[in-house]
Formats: sequence, C-alpha cells, structure tokens
Amino acid sequence: MRIDELLRSSHEPVFSFEFFPPKSEQGEVNLAAALKDLVRLEPAFVSVTYGAGGSTREKTIEIVSRIERDFGLEAMAHLTCVNATVDELRATLDQMCDAGIDNVLALRGDPPKGQERWTKTEGGLEYSLELIGLLREHYEFSVGGAAFPETHIHATSPEDDLRFLKAKVDAGAQFLITQMFFDNRYDFEFVERARATGIDVPIVPGVMPILSRSGIRRMAELSKARLPKGLQRALDVRDDDEAIAELGVSYATLQCAELLARGAPGIHFVTLNRSPATRAILAALKLMRPWDAAVTALEEDSLALG
Repeated sequence: MRIDELLRSSHEPVFSFEFFPPKSEQGEVNLAAALKDLVRLEPAFVSVTYGAGGSTREKTIEIVSRIERDFGLEAMAHLTCVNATVDELRATLDQMCDAGIDNVLALRGDPPKGQERWTKTEGGLEYSLELIGLLREHYEFSVGGAAFPETHIHATSPEDDLRFLKAKVDAGAQFLITQMFFDNRYDFEFVERARATGIDVPIVPGVMPILSRSGIRRMAELSKARLPKGLQRALDVRDDDEAIAELGVSYATLQCAELLARGAPGIHFVTLNRSPATRAILAALKLMRPWDAAVTALEEDSLALG
C-alpha cells in the first residue's frame, strides 16, 4: 500500500524509519544489520536518503528496491534537485518506475559539498515545489514533501516558509515529513499554524535519537535545530557517549510519547543506520500506547459538544 494510502487508512500511528546509502563495506554491514533488526518491528514504511549532489542515486534506487523485494516493506526514495537537469531528473524517475518504486520524497536538497549557497543547475529546477509538480504531472508516485517546524534555514520568515509549504501541498504533496527537532513546542505551534493556513495533509514528525555528543552537534548545526536548555544541561554533565546515548533514548521516548498523545499521525525515525536506539524507543511506545490518550481526548470533546 502506498504511503499516502497508509497514512489515510491507518487507525493507529504510522511508524517509519529513515536510512542512508552506505559509503563503505562496513557501512553495508551496518545497514544490513539494522534492516534485519528493525524489520521485526513491522514499520509501515522506510525511506532511503539521496546523497549530496545526487551522489547516491543508483544506490538509493537499489536499496529501496531491495527493501521492497527482500523484506516486503513499503519503501520511499528521496529525490533532490541538486546537480540535475529536468531530463536527468526524469531519467532517474523513469528508473524508479522500472524498479517498481511507488513513493518519492521530493526535496530541493542542500548545496553540494563545498558550496554555501544554493545554486540552480542550468536546465534544472529551483525549488522542491517544481519537482512535486513534475512528479504529479507526469508520474503516478505517492509524493511526500519536507516541512520545517523551526523554519527552513534559507526562508526569509516563518510566514513565507509556511506559504511556500502550502504551495507544495497545492502542487500535489500528499503528506509531509518534518525536519528533526528536539523541542516539541516548535512542532505543536507549527502544525497549528499549518492547519490554520489550510494545509490538511498528514504531517509526520521526524525524530532523531541522540547517540553521541559529536553527532548531535553536527546534526543540530546542519539542521539548525535548537536544543532545549534542560536537554543541553543534561548533555553537558555526561562524560561519555554511552551515557549520552542512554539519555538520548530516554529523551526521544518521552518526546515521541508527547507527540503521539497530542495526535501526531506517526513518527519518522532518523536511524543513522543503527537499530538499538530506535528499537528501544519503539518497543517502549508500543507498550505505553500514548496515542490512546489522544483518542480519549477526542471522544471526550465529542461528548461535550454533543
């Protein structure tokens, strides 16, 4: 079942995992082990990222195809506008069609390594909005887009960022997956503003468990995600990565529980091709079932209105 259909028809939260194409032999081993472990948790779907500058195009398609073939999972390929003409993008999409891929996450993409500013490729596309339009006009993919609770780093304002997001949905994005964040306040406020703007597609929060001090600094810098002061203090007093990873699992579990209790349609876990943290968090969530609180709240509201 395609991802837009999964999100529309599911009566319980939709859990999904994000992987990236490995760059080494050991990376291949890590990915295979993570897939083997995480498939047992029966995710609704998985996604595979697209390397900077389109550098992993073939690998992304190969991994998505393998996941669908070997594990029977719905899988989604990321696709960016970086370093590609429209003809090259269409050739990639034709490859995806031939490989039996049904789902695409359409992204503008970050500037290639070594470049600070985004520059449109001659003969290519400027925005993810245009890529979504291309997908919806010429193909039958289930199309997702990215959303930014803390505002896209290149947006001129939160209001402009939201207007652009609405345009992506109007162009045909059928669901949205957010950039990772560590303070749920940003997501709650963002979703409320998005709904007020008329954005009515599912908005799935992206969550990345903290695994190491260097890792969180790097990821937070890339995404400009802000750490709550309490979390930052807790990280500062821990001396080793094992203690930080334990904190990361606990924090992400509480973060996800609150999101689900407040009605999030699911969680998209950024796994970094590792399974233990995601496995622990999802196991705890399935035991806690915080989404039942959201259902109870809706029922109580209905009774009060009735």
